[in-house]
Amino acid sequence: MNKVRIGCAGLGRLGVRHAANIAGKVRGAELAALCDPDAAKLEKTAGMLAVKHRFTSFEDFIACPEVDAVALASPSALHTEQIATSLDAGKHVFCEKPLGITAAQCKKAEKAVMAHPDLVFMLGFMRRFDESYKYARQKVLAGDIGKIVLFRSYSQDPEKFIDGAIAYAPHSGGLFLDMAVHDIDLARWFTGSEPVSAYAIGGCYAHNEFAEHNDGDNAACLLKFKDGCMAFLFAGRTAPHGYNVETEIVGTKGTLRIASVPQKNLVEVLDSHGVRRECSENFLERFAAAYINEVQEFVDCIIEERKPEVTVQDGTRVSEIAYACKSAFESGELMRF
Repeated sequence: MNKVRIGCAGLGRLGVRHAANIAGKVRGAELAALCDPDAAKLEKTAGMLAVKHRFTSFEDFIACPEVDAVALASPSALHTEQIATSLDAGKHVFCEKPLGITAAQCKKAEKAVMAHPDLVFMLGFMRRFDESYKYARQKVLAGDIGKIVLFRSYSQDPEKFIDGAIAYAPHSGGLFLDMAVHDIDLARWFTGSEPVSAYAIGGCYAHNEFAEHNDGDNAACLLKFKDGCMAFLFAGRTAPHGYNVETEIVGTKGTLRIASVPQKNLVEVLDSHGVRRECSENFLERFAAAYINEVQEFVDCIIEERKPEVTVQDGTRVSEIAYACKSAFESGELMRF
């Protein structure tokens, strides 16, 4: 196979970005079809990207013979069923996180993937494909910082986008599943270990709307891993300065810091407010290259007939850890795995 014909389902912010990347920035890929229940949004996006095959029905979309693979950026609660349906239809599947919003859903998705060993399945943990994180992991694997003592990771969304977060709260699965899964995945990826306990705290510091969903606008979790490593994760939705993702890995021989000062680029602005560096607007801007790189890996795996490093089991495990963090947050008790 020299060209992979991909259909994108779900045309929210990330879905449109994936579609645009596939249409013009991913080698060996062709954007063959789009699917979204919102007909107006579908027609607008399809017109912009010159896509012929357009579907408001997922069943019709997945039956399209012009589609070899699908990229799922649909609502989280739909992922499990759409993964299974797509694989049963003989399509390779790239799916955005999370794998499912319950442990049972994750196991169902895992079973569906295992039933189709001839097809490629990949979950969208895009931070693994960010050049800075890849470089830092190479340093860790080379032993440059010795044994990892502490993994610390922050994920903060801008306060100015809080209305969208509140609207999505009933379907998000909570702060840990919606946001901290990326930090959890990185902690496992860097340490090569698994957590044995979790303790979480937080609350609604600015927006009580999240409380009715047993969620908060800011929360933190301390994890202990099997190898003794400590991991501190913080997820927040009220950053006044912009989108902020930063990670620190402390070892016995050195420390690595990734984006410890969040910044859009290397430009310094000097004006009446002083001297400053601007922050990225959102996750699409900060991880623009990573979103291209991960889909490129998906396409390369299909063409080269190999499996990606990110597995369905990673999706299940990260979700299980996120659920444990959520339980610890809700109960105020230490959770053991």
